Amino acid sequence: MDINPAQPIIIELTEYENKLFPLDKIPYSAVVELYEKYKTQLDIEFPTYTTRQHWKLKAKGWVGYIPVTPELHLKINPKVPIQNLCGMLEYAYNFKGFRFLEGLMDCESLEDFYNNLAQILSHKVLERCRKGLYRTYLPKTQQLSYVRGKLDVQQVIQKPWNVKLKCDYEEHTADIKENQILAWTLYIIGRSSLCSERVSPTVRKAYHALQGLVTLQPCSAKDCIARQYNRLNPDYQLLHNLCRLFLENSSPSHERGNYKTLPFLVDMAHLYELFFAEWLKKNTPQGYFFKQQHPIEISQNRHFNIDILLCDAATGKTIAVLDTKYKAPEQAGYTDIHQMISYANTTKCEQAFLIYPKDLTQPLDIKSDQIRVRSLTFSLDDHLDCAGQTFLKNLFLLIPSELTPIISKGDR
Repeated sequence: MDINPAQPIIIELTEYENKLFPLDKIPYSAVVELYEKYKTQLDIEFPTYTTRQHWKLKAKGWVGYIPVTPELHLKINPKVPIQNLCGMLEYAYNFKGFRFLEGLMDCESLEDFYNNLAQILSHKVLERCRKGLYRTYLPKTQQLSYVRGKLDVQQVIQKPWNVKLKCDYEEHTADIKENQILAWTLYIIGRSSLCSERVSPTVRKAYHALQGLVTLQPCSAKDCIARQYNRLNPDYQLLHNLCRLFLENSSPSHERGNYKTLPFLVDMAHLYELFFAEWLKKNTPQGYFFKQQHPIEISQNRHFNIDILLCDAATGKTIAVLDTKYKAPEQAGYTDIHQMISYANTTKCEQAFLIYPKDLTQPLDIKSDQIRVRSLTFSLDDHLDCAGQTFLKNLFLLIPSELTPIISKGDR
């Protein structure tokens, strides 16, 4: 597992902001690499008269770190305060409330947050290795010189000359998906350019502690979701939540070139959606519940998911549909409005809300037949919990009183 000790030149962008770079600032080959491999994350204009013969780069709603070449790295800073970005990640990946994670909000950069989490994961893996890795029984079939488990009698009769016996048995092993996720994540962290000299030795130590016990197998963020835990491995749930963050925002899911280190890129629109859903889940007012990614099937081969449904806890009736839009334009797009009307029609409710991180210059409030579509703000510039409470207050002020459960004012 290689850790990169070199100190490359770092160029910086801020998401959604155009920036010009002199021709000699970025090598032509590096720009071609970015243009070919990171079209989803970046807009790139080559030098022309309109760019004053400069490279023109713009990050399209992604933040993080791209090791373009060994000599040149690209850093994309968030528009939101770094403390709020870290807070969003804590909520989105269910780290909120763990005492040993305190202090993450004091991070001064995404790199600090990454390294602190990598350090925590490595220490937790080492701690688990000292106690003993979680093991389970896996079925195995093997030709043996002795009887183990269930003997294949039919093969013995058919091939009595064969000195090897075919046996079916169960092996108690640590080489299972639960531990393979840990090994693969540590391997990915080790290949990232964000792993500092302070943290790298701990990551290597944890990775090597798993070697010999666990096979290095590629794992994805999806492997970390909805796993089963029991009294023998409850601590693995946090470990897998940590792994999910690293795997979801690191290659190989992102395209890359031949350079051996991996980027760490966070899709802010996806993060905003995850954060919004998890914050609501942990701050649901009495008398309501929220459904996340509610599936709707139009036909056998056509379906879609609605971001959030606000429902009456007593009746289960849908009160409103909510959808997040990370990039706040001057006004809501027609496509988004029609989408929300379709969502409301499908769920048989009359209230729909588009949620933005900033107030729209032209707030949305339209009515189509019986369906009303409006814009609301869950700000990322303020303290997140305060912004969330403000959002809830404004949301319930806009919902007709006859649609809300009968609860006391104090609970609202």
